[in-house]
Amino acid sequence: MTEGLRIEEVERPHIERSDGVIVEVEGAGWCQTDNHIIEGMWEQYVPQPLPMTLGHENAGTVVETGDEVNLVSEGDAVICHPVQTCGTCRPCRQGETMYCENQSFNGLTTDGGFADYLKTTERAVIPLPGDVEPIDIAPHADAGITAYHAAKKAVQGLSPGDHAVIIGIGGLGHIGVQCVDAMSAAQITAVDLKDSALDLAETSGADHVVNPTKGNVREFIDDVTDGEGAREVMDFVGADVTTEYAPDITAAGGNHHIIGYGGHIHEPAQALVNGEFSYVGNIVGQYTELQELVALVEQGDVELHTSRYGLEEVNEVAEKLEHREIDGRAVIIPWGYVTILEIVTGTK
Repeated sequence: MTEGLRIEEVERPHIERSDGVIVEVEGAGWCQTDNHIIEGMWEQYVPQPLPMTLGHENAGTVVETGDEVNLVSEGDAVICHPVQTCGTCRPCRQGETMYCENQSFNGLTTDGGFADYLKTTERAVIPLPGDVEPIDIAPHADAGITAYHAAKKAVQGLSPGDHAVIIGIGGLGHIGVQCVDAMSAAQITAVDLKDSALDLAETSGADHVVNPTKGNVREFIDDVTDGEGAREVMDFVGADVTTEYAPDITAAGGNHHIIGYGGHIHEPAQALVNGEFSYVGNIVGQYTELQELVALVEQGDVELHTSRYGLEEVNEVAEKLEHREIDGRAVIIPWGYVTILEIVTGTK
């Protein structure tokens, strides 16, 4: 994947509609979905005109607005929801941002934020509190909101004393642990192959941790739940081996939320009937959920664990993520902003 992406000079985007917003990108999170896009996994699901700029986790400063924009002004710090919606279709009127019938998805179906500037719309930007830096919050535009969306559904089924299992403590998983911890009184068990990730899980609010290479996950969950299983399982990996945990670790009537993807579900129908558990799919959350997540960040309930890289390092970051060498989330800093950082701080 070392030659997965090319860096080229392109024209700066400009306002083309009255509700348009141009954001100078200060940080853009790198997601496993970016790797999946490069691998072609999304071609059968959405149209992807090439060449295209990737980057769907973006935050920065507004530098230009359309004539009818009232929510933000030039100079405002914002985080950008990855989906630009029409606002008039039935799903939009029902508040279901991700189901918009006329949507554009930054870095997936239209140019994203691995660039100095991003063209988006007023409906997709959320002003940031003064004490929240765009570069620090950028990955919440997808990693954070996706984890929060899944956690919000999961905590609806969690009562005090119940157990939640969170599989995969990476860029999304460590946010998921914090969200479940902040919004419920459940016991949390974190599962990951890396001890460093499990350390991160413990500092994020996990009560128990287990490494599948050092212990039997099924037996561990059975022990900590007194044989009842976990009421809610959040699977941020979505591989065959993790979806196969469901019948053995999910409590009767519980849910196995699939957030990560790449694997398959191969379970007999009788297994679902016997345990009456459900597999629940998850995608990026609604605009309002991103607002709620920003509130959790401002309150200090959710904190991102990030590492920063220059735009010229995008392919190196892709390799590192593929080999599970990044704890938390990687943030790409466009060249223009890197130059500013070097002048101000002497570092990149």
